[in-house]
Formats: sequence, structure tokens, C-alpha cells
Amino acid sequence: MTSTDIADMVMASLTEDVAAGDITAELVGADVQATARLTVRESAVICGIDWFNTVYQQLDHPVTIDWLVADGDRVEPNQLIATLTGQARTLLTGERCALNWLQTLSATATRTAGFVAMVSGTAAQILDTRKTIPGLRLAQKYAVKTGGGLNHRFGLYDAFLIKENHIMSSASIADVIQRARALYPDRSVEIEVEDLAQLQQALAASADIIMCDNFSIKSLKAAVELTQGQAKLEASGNVDETTLKQIAATGVDYISIGGLTKHIEAIDLSMRFTMERA
Repeated sequence: MTSTDIADMVMASLTEDVAAGDITAELVGADVQATARLTVRESAVICGIDWFNTVYQQLDHPVTIDWLVADGDRVEPNQLIATLTGQARTLLTGERCALNWLQTLSATATRTAGFVAMVSGTAAQILDTRKTIPGLRLAQKYAVKTGGGLNHRFGLYDAFLIKENHIMSSASIADVIQRARALYPDRSVEIEVEDLAQLQQALAASADIIMCDNFSIKSLKAAVELTQGQAKLEASGNVDETTLKQIAATGVDYISIGGLTKHIEAIDLSMRFTMERA
């Protein structure tokens, strides 16, 4: 992801919020300057500073932002994380958009960090999925990495993930894997299996990664024993705070969790202003 990607995302968010102009900010005199204190009201992992900064870079008047934290830092309730100074109108116009980015990406990073902590001491690594907020794929995947997780494929273009319906349209698991390798030999080939018999077929066909979909704990343990390092194993389905540790303890390599990006609650932030005339 580049600064251009961030700029494009921020521009889209400002366009939908500001459009032809902030009519309420016009009630504040153009000569009024302000200082804003940005604090966090709950424990969180901060993420999205570049998006926050870019909001103010794209508005009409310069704003000075002094950050006391960096992306990836753990913060606690009532902690001051930044101060902003500049034209009051500009600070007010960018406030909601900038906070939206910081709250949303910090929420993703915080949730990811919680799951990563739960599997500490095991070999399992936490993966995201394509279940992201529309338009925020790159941003949320960055947030997952900030929280200590790993990125699965970014889209349908960069790796194979062969699922049930793909298999049904082919002659066999071996056939569909063979055709994938012939089509794009440089791409990773992952296949989803629903039982141990399909797992054995996928191993025989030399899949790179095998996703065990909705396997029981007993079946996951058996899958690890059968695989013995011949492929990477990914557990998926029915993963939450109540099941994660058991799944990780089976010895799987990866655990993918759609909830990292879709089951999030914005981090509670406060931006308080002090006004003064220039």
C-alpha cells in the first residue's frame, strides 16, 4: 500500500462528508484559531495515523499535528495521544472524517491483537480474510498487520483459494489443483476441505495450504497428524474467543478469522477544542 492509496481513500471519504462545503463550519470566523486535544477513552492498539494526517493535508488550511504515539502502540483510557493546532474551521471540518479512520483501523488492530495474544505460545498464526468493509480492504489489512496478525490473500487475483463449488465444477481435487498450477504456476494454491478424506486427496495433489473448514477439535488434531508438514494447515469456521485456544493447541499453522475486520466496534476517541482569535 502506498501514500497514493491512502490519499485516494481519504479523498473518497472527504468527498462523501464535505461535498460542496462545510456549512456549519462557516458559522465560525475565518480568523479563529484552535487547539484540539485527542484522547482515547479505552484500552486500544492505535492504527490509522497516516489516514488521520492525510485528512488534514487534503483540506484548505495547514494543521499542525503532534503525535505522542505511533501505529501499533497500546494506549490506555484517558491517554492523550495527539494535539492539533490550526484554523478552527479546518479542524472542525476534518474532525469526523479523521476520527472515523482512526477509530475504525484502531478497532481492527485492537481486535487482532487480542486474538494474537490468545494464541501466544502455540505455533498458530492469525490470518485475516476478504470479509472487509467495502472499500477499506487495503486499510483494514494494514490494521491487521499492525495488530500482529498476517494477511491472507488480498483479493481474487493474487492466490488461489479453491472452495467447494470450484471442486464440484472439476473432475476431482487432484484435477482442480493441477489446472490451477498449469494456469498460474507462480501463485500459491490453497484448497478448502470438509473432511479427512478430502484432506488426504489434497495432500496427494501437493496443495500448498489446506483449509480445514469447520473441523472439530478431534478432526483438526487428526489433520495435523496426517499432514506432518507436507502442507500448511489453516483452520477456519467457528472461531471466536471461546474456541480459539483449543484450535491453536491442535498444531495448525494458521487460523483465519473474518471477525477481525467485520466484527469490530469503533474505538472511543475524544477531540476537545480550545478556541482563540488570531
